[in-house]
Amino acid sequence: MVTIRREGPDDAEAVARVHVHGWRSGYAGIMPEEVLARLNVAAWAQRRRDLGTAGPEHPFTTLLAEAGGRVVGFTSFGPYRNNQDRDDLDPAYGEVVSLFVEPARWGDGTAGTLLAAARAGLAERGWTEYRLWVLAANQRARRFCARAGLSPDGERATYPVPLAGGRTPVGLVELRYA
Repeated sequence: MVTIRREGPDDAEAVARVHVHGWRSGYAGIMPEEVLARLNVAAWAQRRRDLGTAGPEHPFTTLLAEAGGRVVGFTSFGPYRNNQDRDDLDPAYGEVVSLFVEPARWGDGTAGTLLAAARAGLAERGWTEYRLWVLAANQRARRFCARAGLSPDGERATYPVPLAGGRTPVGLVELRYA
């Protein structure tokens, strides 16, 4: 059983931990291993603090799933980001920007509970239509989206994955679901 609550200022480390674990497991074999190996929970937590993701004035809302007093998943949603740019927002549509769950909880309903909470949050803010981006090679996430009634709408983008040493980033294809 999970409970859902809004992110607070002291949650950055817990959210970053779930995010890093989700990337390492969910993107294994998709993202370059060197990228996954250098993920750093403390750095990601500091980035969340710097962006003020828990602040009430932030355009995106983050909801947490807790079980046994521990954060086991999160989702962030808000206005649609044109070209995935947080500074270029389209208020006509909502967007689920992220949804990550601890790998040990995959398949237990936590992700579905988070998506339902995000959908409710989007509806409360007036969005009846929303979008989200999924890496084309992430078959698990694509199956999840299909089970949730979402489907690709034909839009594609390339997610540039930076590599160390100034090497050319790896471009991973993303599909937009609606």
